[in-house]
This record gives sequence, C-alpha cells and structure tokens, in this order.
Amino acid sequence: MTRTLKVAVVGLGIGRNHIQNGYRTNTDRFEVAALCDLDAALLKAAGAEFGVERLETDYLEIVGMDDIDVIDICTPPATHKKMIIAALQAGKHVICEKPLVGSLADIDELLDAESRSSGHVMPIMQYRYNDGAQKARHIIASGLAGRPLVATCEVHWLRGADYYEKDWRKSWTGALGGILMNHAIHANDLMFYLLGPVRSLFARTATRVNRVEVEDCASISVELECGALATTSATLGSVEPLSRMRLCFENVTIETDSRPDFTADKAPWRFVPASSAVGRKIDEALADFTPPPSGFAGQMQDFHRAICEKTPLPLTLGDSRQSLDFATAAYWSAKTYSAVALPILPDHPFYNGWQNAF
Repeated sequence: MTRTLKVAVVGLGIGRNHIQNGYRTNTDRFEVAALCDLDAALLKAAGAEFGVERLETDYLEIVGMDDIDVIDICTPPATHKKMIIAALQAGKHVICEKPLVGSLADIDELLDAESRSSGHVMPIMQYRYNDGAQKARHIIASGLAGRPLVATCEVHWLRGADYYEKDWRKSWTGALGGILMNHAIHANDLMFYLLGPVRSLFARTATRVNRVEVEDCASISVELECGALATTSATLGSVEPLSRMRLCFENVTIETDSRPDFTADKAPWRFVPASSAVGRKIDEALADFTPPPSGFAGQMQDFHRAICEKTPLPLTLGDSRQSLDFATAAYWSAKTYSAVALPILPDHPFYNGWQNAF
C-alpha cells in the first residue's frame, strides 16, 4: 500500500501552484495537512479553498507538528536558509522553491545540516519535468544525438513596475539576485541538465528595464565540460515574452517552441535528425519511452518514490549547488570583466555571496 506523506505548504504565492499542480495530482501520495503564511486573510482563504483546517502564521508551529512529514517552502528567497535548517533539525523532509540560498557557503551549510538529519531536501526545478525535455534527455543518453556542438538559451520575459510592488524582489538582500537567480535559473538548469556541467564562462549583466538594485538583463558565453559552446541571454524587458532553447548535436538538432515557458502541452519540442536513418532510430527510441508527468506533478511523484522506496532524489542540494556555482561565476565575471573557470572554491571572494558587491 502506498504511504501518504503529510505536507505543510509555507508561503501561498507559488505555494498555491504546488498544491494545485503537484499535490492535487498526486492525492494517493500526498495530503496537504497544514498551511502557513504571514498574511492571515490569504491563509484563511487558501484553507477554505483547499479544505485545510490547520492554518498557522508562525513557521515554528509548523516545524513542531509531529505528524508532518514534508515542509514545502515557498517563501521569499532570503528566508529559505533558516527555514530549511529548522526543518532538518526537526527531522522533516524539505521541498524548497528557487533560488534555494544566496551563496555557496550557504548551500554547503545546508549540505552539512542535511547530512546530520533524517530529512532530505529537494529543490524545485520543474522544467526538467517537461515532456520534450525528458524525451531529449532520453535521446541524448541513448547516444543517438552524437557529440554536442553548440547551444543557445533565451529567457526574454516582461516584468514591469507592478512586479516589484513586493519590495523584496527589488533588492539583493531580499531576492538574492535578479534575473539570473529568479527567472532564467530554470532554463539554464535545464540546458545544463541536458548538456552537463559548465567548465568556464564569461558574463555581462545590467539593470536596464526597471529601477531596481538587481540585474534584469544578462548575457553569458559558456564552455561546457563536454566541449560544447553555449550562449544564454535573459531580459525582463521583452515586449514579446518568450523562452527558447536550441541544442545542436552532430546527429540531431533539438529545439523548443518560443512560448514563455516550456510546458509540454503548450510548447512541444522539435527533433530534427541529420538523416532519415537517424530519424527512424529516434522514433523507435521514443516509441518505447514514457516520460513522467509534466511539471510539479512529475517532480512530486518522484520525490514520493525517493522517500518511500529509498530511490535517489530527483533533485538534490548538489544540483542546487551547481546552479549557485554558475551564478557565482557569472556575477564575478560581470564584476571583474573576466572569464571564470568553475568550480568556485571556498577561498573565492564571492564564495560567501555577491550581494554586497554591486
């Protein structure tokens, strides 16, 4: 019989999406048993909507609930570290939205806390759970794609002054970063999920769209350990919002649609083979492949399996560390006008964060 994990969702902004698209699609695996938010009116409304009776404005009350298995943290980025550590110290499993924390020192502290806890931490990176992305991963892993050559990734969105009405989004201390940490982080993670780790990069960042502290434009040239070269650009000032990725391998070109997210049912991926023979092999490989459910539904499903069946977590603190390594290198490159090799080591000036450097 499948064990049902009891979840407390903390933060009812993106947390509502976790409930609707992650837990309500996995009702045989999860029960949303408690909600927490500082906004009492929002908390009461969400409780009524989702049929949850235990409502708390105090996070420590949630941590102290003996029957809660999982705490799902969907609060502003600067609050994550203390919340995760408190949950781990209580022996809870943790699901946490991006960006997890704001420095490599912080993520290493979380890794240490997790190693001393019976709980595990899963960062949210739901773009990996896209039908096209999973098919691309399968084709690449099968060897049919051949050598990776070049790639491009674009996150060109539109965010105006209304987006920054929540003050924490404007500042380095509240948001921990701008477009690299809070918007393009998903797409960049997806590109590296498909192509592998980064060897070096050269970055430029700027604040050109809104009058805020954090960057809202970025352009980065990347060399990957596999030998491929990639470029990633991001802005919050695109009149026509889009997200797009194009991966060129010797045997196939893999390309997403250009809609603002990579949702499977809205944005099917294209696989363009180098020959009809390669095309037939790809079709055969995909005919026998069933991807997991899309988005939050798939990631939560695999998280449940990991906890209850002791399989590997679908995403780990190590995955988040790679994203932070990339961001740290990018911010240092932009600050110093220099190419940067990865990984970033503990003696690096930005190992403890970059938030006071801009």
